[in-house]
Amino acid sequence: MLGDSLTAGLGLLEIQAYPALLQEKLNVDGYGWEVVNAGESGDTSAAGLQRLDWALDQGNVRILVLALGANDGLRGLPVSEMKKNLAAIIEGAHDRGIAVLLAGMEAPPNFGPEYIVSFRQVYRDLAKQYKVTLLPFLLDQVAGVSTLNQADGIHPNVEGARIVADTVWTVLKPMVDAAAAS
Repeated sequence: MLGDSLTAGLGLLEIQAYPALLQEKLNVDGYGWEVVNAGESGDTSAAGLQRLDWALDQGNVRILVLALGANDGLRGLPVSEMKKNLAAIIEGAHDRGIAVLLAGMEAPPNFGPEYIVSFRQVYRDLAKQYKVTLLPFLLDQVAGVSTLNQADGIHPNVEGARIVADTVWTVLKPMVDAAAAS
């Protein structure tokens, strides 16, 4: 799982972060798979691209959950650069025969509607272009809900992380099943 603080589980115990909760789901369902949490707080898509080879060298990687872009949006970085970086990550995974689940993010409203729309569209365009599975919004049902987030209003709390794990699992499980059957 290549991501930022949302994946790393900032403010949570390691076992409370959504990657660890996904590991529990894999274990309960009898999959012999290991989740590698390659989340790094503060990472932009560019920083994630720099760590890609390291992340993909963490064992027999079959599926990459790509959850980057939140920090690009928070910093108002150019959407075109984010798209280029995410595309390079997807291409790097595909070059190794690794399936990709692309977890979309939303940009904060302070950069205006045009930025928000183009930011959101990056994920849809990349999913279509590279034929990867898209989870439209990683924080679906969690973002903006004060009872599901820590005091900063950005990072999920324990209950929010459970919802994120459930959301990811709905699109990840079919990918795991397909990879396990191959």
